[in-house]
Amino acid sequence: MAKLSYVTEEGLNKLREELRQLETVERPKIKKQIAEARDKGDLSENAEYDAAKEEQGMLEMRIQQLKSTIANSRILDESRIDTSTVQIMNTVKIKNKKNNAVMQYTIVSETEADLKERKISVNSPIARGLLGKKVGDVADIEVPNGIIPFEIMDISI
Repeated sequence: MAKLSYVTEEGLNKLREELRQLETVERPKIKKQIAEARDKGDLSENAEYDAAKEEQGMLEMRIQQLKSTIANSRILDESRIDTSTVQIMNTVKIKNKKNNAVMQYTIVSETEADLKERKISVNSPIARGLLGKKVGDVADIEVPNGIIPFEIMDISI
């Protein structure tokens, strides 16, 4: 059974748009490349044909992965999200107790994670360490270079 994924409406729309792009633009482009390579003759020594077929396999795998993710996605109702404890869809302001650096992250599903936008996956070590904590709590989170204590300063939507 596929894993259920909780996403925002925006996140689900991005997945649907990527799927549409792959099915309507990329798939026909690869089919054309395969046909052109096939027209060049002997397929047993045709590197272009082999490369296009491999690209087609990767594309079809991504399409199936997207379809599965979309089918198993549930949109989170932001109006029902609690901010008394850290949970998915919360924006959490934390302070590194070792160097006093303050950071803010939004905890999202794996498919929406984007560090540049300060969105971390609910399955990341930092998010897992923060889940269930309240403002004022200190979470000792194991990161590659040791354990860092983070104080939860604020929880919002």
